[in-house]
Amino acid sequence: MTILIDNKSGAPIYDQICTQIKNQIISGELAEGQPLPSIRSLAKDLRISVVTTKRAYDELEREGFIYVLPAKGCFVAPKNVELLREETLKKIEEHIRQIGQLAAACRLTREELLEMIELNLEETV
Repeated sequence: MTILIDNKSGAPIYDQICTQIKNQIISGELAEGQPLPSIRSLAKDLRISVVTTKRAYDELEREGFIYVLPAKGCFVAPKNVELLREETLKKIEEHIRQIGQLAAACRLTREELLEMIELNLEETV
């Protein structure tokens, strides 16, 4: 598992950890049942507070991405297809919002924007 902390980012460190672990679970890089580093071990590796790491793991558990077995550790939870779909939809909506802001700043028409999207989809799908 690879976690990179960007100190220049405006995002809180616990949120960066959550996001990266979620992305690795969604992509399949972290498999169902795979153990995660202990809270203390991850904190030490990232040179951050144990409290920050615990907050990230608590958030991941609350959202159903991981589960905790007392005295055994934290593990990747079985994939909940609806949960993963909802997370992906949230990301898409955020990107669409950002695209809309950029398009407005460039004074793109709705038609021009839709044409750009259609061309991009033809290349990627």
